[in-house]
Amino acid sequence: MLICNAVVFDGKEFHGDWRVRLEGGQVTGAGSGLPAAGGEEVLDLGGDYLLPGFVDVHIHACAGMDTMRGEGDIRGMSRFLYTLGVAAFCPTTMSAATEDVRRAMDAVRRVMREPEAEGARVLGAHMEAPFLSAKHAGAQRAEFFRDPDWDAFLEMAGDPFAVRLITLAPERKGSEAFIRKARAAGVRVSVGHTDASAEQVHRAGDWGADHITHTFNAQTPLHHRNPGVPGAALTDGRFFCEVICDGKHLHDDAVRLLVRCAGAGRAVAITDAMEAAGMPDGEYALGGQKVIVRDEAARLEDGTLAGSVLTMPRALENLILRCGIAPETACAMCTSTPAESVGENEAGRIRPGSPAPLTRWSRDWRMAGVVTGR
Repeated sequence: MLICNAVVFDGKEFHGDWRVRLEGGQVTGAGSGLPAAGGEEVLDLGGDYLLPGFVDVHIHACAGMDTMRGEGDIRGMSRFLYTLGVAAFCPTTMSAATEDVRRAMDAVRRVMREPEAEGARVLGAHMEAPFLSAKHAGAQRAEFFRDPDWDAFLEMAGDPFAVRLITLAPERKGSEAFIRKARAAGVRVSVGHTDASAEQVHRAGDWGADHITHTFNAQTPLHHRNPGVPGAALTDGRFFCEVICDGKHLHDDAVRLLVRCAGAGRAVAITDAMEAAGMPDGEYALGGQKVIVRDEAARLEDGTLAGSVLTMPRALENLILRCGIAPETACAMCTSTPAESVGENEAGRIRPGSPAPLTRWSRDWRMAGVVTGR
């Protein structure tokens, strides 16, 4: 399939004169002047925007399926996310007993090795627990928290191959040794669910951490004399900064502040979605806990936010239409920047080798569909 008459975002900038070729579920050509091959299907987008597939590096669940339930649910998530225009994602774990985490990680590994034919690519897990602070547990179950320990990590993960990203609280004993081992093994480390000071966050950066889990949420706050995790994250250029742009987790001005400080190259849009994403209001679960979903907010019975019901298309709409973020920045935040934040070199771009689906958007920034080339 040759796609023409589109304004193409390649992951960094827009091109008004590009054409894009999709074959076998991936981009095989992109640039100006691509001719149609004999008998090739030509798709005219009528001047709409064409974006890379989304990359979500922090998503627990969606459409009634949950990473912690194993292979069948992860495969179902992969297929569902593909229909939303997500090209790649990191199934995200919760705090749980070691054997439960190990089963989820084994499932992630199997899906990575035998991916869904028409599904979002599993890049590896985001392990959001158990090396967290009970003071900022959020919806994570604190009874499973512990100090960072490499042997304990291997017992849960099996091996580092299936882990792209792990969140920890760097103030906990053993963090320096763990972060250094993780980075040597190719695992990216994120600071989150933490009572760390700004100084401790900068120190974690010295050890190799380079990511912040849902910035502003479940961490020390920004204060003018004690800038906490957000202050360090927004001013230290080594850190990618996750942001949940659902209108529930953050005030719009907090989103604008993050984007203004971190820019397109460090601001990472995530969903942090739980199983009610793509589902109606009602009662659901996250990490074995009852979650009540009402008015696009997911909360535990005590009112604590418990993930979100956000999708990546809605995140992009919110960034542009609600928060007034420049489209070039917002598009990068949902595609190439999250990919870069976990060391992914193919998804989130439009260039030869990049995976489908791509997404089509109207000129007033409403999603008009996905393009797979199949």
